[in-house]
Amino acid sequence: MRIDGQVWVVTGAHGMLGRDLAEVVAEHGATVLGIDRADADITDLSSLKVAVPECDVIVNCAAYTAVDHAETDEEIALAINGLGAGNVAAVAAARGSRLVHVSTDYVFAGDASEPYAEDASRAPLSAYGRTKAAGEEAVEASSADALIVRTAWLYGAHGVCFPKTIAKAGAERGALTVVDDQIGQPTWTRDLAAFIVALLEVDAPRGIYHGTSSGAGSWCDFAREIVTVAGLGDIVSPTDSTAFVRPAPRPAWSVLGHDASTAAGVAPIGDWRERWALAAPAVLAPHD
Repeated sequence: MRIDGQVWVVTGAHGMLGRDLAEVVAEHGATVLGIDRADADITDLSSLKVAVPECDVIVNCAAYTAVDHAETDEEIALAINGLGAGNVAAVAAARGSRLVHVSTDYVFAGDASEPYAEDASRAPLSAYGRTKAAGEEAVEASSADALIVRTAWLYGAHGVCFPKTIAKAGAERGALTVVDDQIGQPTWTRDLAAFIVALLEVDAPRGIYHGTSSGAGSWCDFAREIVTVAGLGDIVSPTDSTAFVRPAPRPAWSVLGHDASTAAGVAPIGDWRERWALAAPAVLAPHD
């Protein structure tokens, strides 16, 4: 099903993913209405009903993403990530719109050794993970025609992200230590946006999908790829997570499987190293 001529609403439209998603959807010929906090409070259902017009698709990119702050701010995080997700689903159901709700690898414990299947049990370790799991459950409990798309280790041109931080720190310090005991799939926001569009184009059935790059690597692996592209040489050394203790526990294993999207007819995003090589010039270029 082609999306040209459709109307898409994107919540969290000013975020890193929201901005790239709006660009990609527009490139496919759809009209995009971006909604952010200034337009509507997703924790207030009446506010959301006023802001969201009749539309074909709603993509919920709005989220509380301050992982460490959520440990002491869980009530507010839950209002946005849990109640807010349910409110967006309620509006989608009322409008008869398809819903795409963006979620995260943090709903898992990170103690696996094989890629997490879409139907693996949720077992979040952190407050942030608990609130995102609550959002998934709220969407599933709704009558909305919803796709839940989990992603991980996102980076993009429009916002603060790991590649920009590493490139800047490497240029300033000349040497870096980065953890090598957390494994995941660095994923470009434009690739995730294209993946979401592809799911809608094949009319993927209601359910959970994993929108991450293929392959797997550590944060140290990713940092080495970043500094190579940035022309900084071999300046990254490995360490473990005990050197960087954070308030919120991080999943040690954030590798997600792609069986559901493959079954729906959407190929997984390519290998993370290849995708980073393509994304790097745009991501590391100066942006607002």
